[in-house]
Amino acid sequence: MNSQDQHPSTLVDLALKFDNQGIIGHTQNFVEDLRKGFDFIHRLNAEWIDEFKHKKWTSVLCLGMGGSASGGDFLSALADHQGSIPIKVHRDYTIPSWLNESTLVLSTSHSGTTEEIVAATEQILQHGGTVVVIATGGELAGFAEVYPNCHLIPTVGGQPPRTAFGHIFSRQYAFLQRVGILQGESDQQLQEIFNRLQQVSQNFDFTLDPEGDVAQLAAAMTTRPISILGPTECEPSVLRFKNQLNENCARFARIGLVPEMNHNEIVAWGGVGEHGDPSNDSHVILILTWQNMHHRVQQRLDWFIAHSPTEFAWKIQGEGESLLEALLYHCIVMDWLSIALALLHGKDPSVIVPIDSLKKFLQSVQ
Repeated sequence: MNSQDQHPSTLVDLALKFDNQGIIGHTQNFVEDLRKGFDFIHRLNAEWIDEFKHKKWTSVLCLGMGGSASGGDFLSALADHQGSIPIKVHRDYTIPSWLNESTLVLSTSHSGTTEEIVAATEQILQHGGTVVVIATGGELAGFAEVYPNCHLIPTVGGQPPRTAFGHIFSRQYAFLQRVGILQGESDQQLQEIFNRLQQVSQNFDFTLDPEGDVAQLAAAMTTRPISILGPTECEPSVLRFKNQLNENCARFARIGLVPEMNHNEIVAWGGVGEHGDPSNDSHVILILTWQNMHHRVQQRLDWFIAHSPTEFAWKIQGEGESLLEALLYHCIVMDWLSIALALLHGKDPSVIVPIDSLKKFLQSVQ
C-alpha cells in the first residue's frame, strides 16, 4: 500500500474522515444564521424591548465566556466606532464595581449553563440590575421566569458555541439596534451585506475548492508558529481568530494590535538592527485589515510588512465599506482556515478534550 492510499490527499477526504460533528455544515450556514437572527429580533413582539428604547442607558455590559463572549467583543468595537454609549465585555464569576441601574446587561451563554455567567448574572439580578439573557435554555434562561428585571431572547441550539456565533451575534446586534444603542445599517443594507458575505463564504469553502487559497495558507501554517496582527478596531476579529485556532485545531497563536504593538512587541520582531526573538523568522503572520483604517496605522503596517523577518506574511483585507461587514468577512476566513488546519493536523475540529475534562473535574469538586 503506498502513502497516497494511507493518507487522504485533499481537504475533502480529510473532512469526511475527521469532521464527525458537522462543523463544516455549521460554517456553511453562518451567513444564513446571521440573516435569521436579525429577522427574529425584528419580528419579536415584546413590550419590554419597546420600553427599553425610552430608558437612558449609560453603558452596556456583555457577560460571556468563550464563543458566547465573542459577540460582546464585536459589539464593543462597533460601539466605539458608531455607538452612542460604551459597551464593555466581562468574562468572570464576579461583577464590575461600577455597575449601576443605568447599565444594560447582556448575559450570553449558548448552553445557558456556563457557571461563570450564571454566577455573575445572578449577582446582578439580586442587586436589581436589568439583564437580557441570550441562551438556548438552562439555568440562565430560567432567570427570566424568576426575576422581573430579567428578559430572555432565545437562540438556536444543537451546535458548539463557537459555531453558533451567527445566531448569537445577530441577536445581540439587532437588539441593540432596535433599542437605539447602536446606529448601523438599514435592513436593505444588511441584506446586501449578507448576500456579499454568502458569496465570500462560498469562495473560501474548501469543500468546493480543495486546492484554493484556504488550503494553501493552512498548509503553510501546519509546522510554523502563528501570529495575528490588526488595527485596534479589528481586535475582536484578531481575538476570535486566536480562539478558533486554539479550539478547532489545538494551536497557539500570538496576537498584537497596531499601533500599540509598535511601542513594544515590534522590537522582538526585529527586521531592523541586530536583535530580535530567535523564532521571529519562522512565524506565519496574518495581518487583518479593512479599508477605513487610520492612514497612519496603514503606514505602520506597510513598514512592518516591508521589514518583516519572515517570508510567510499575509494580509487579509476585510472586504466591505462598513466595519461590521469587514469584521464578519474576517469571521468567515478564520472559520474556514482554522477548520482546514485542524483537518491537516488530523483533528476533529469539534473535539475539545481538555475543556471537557476541566468541566468534569469542576463538577466533582463542587
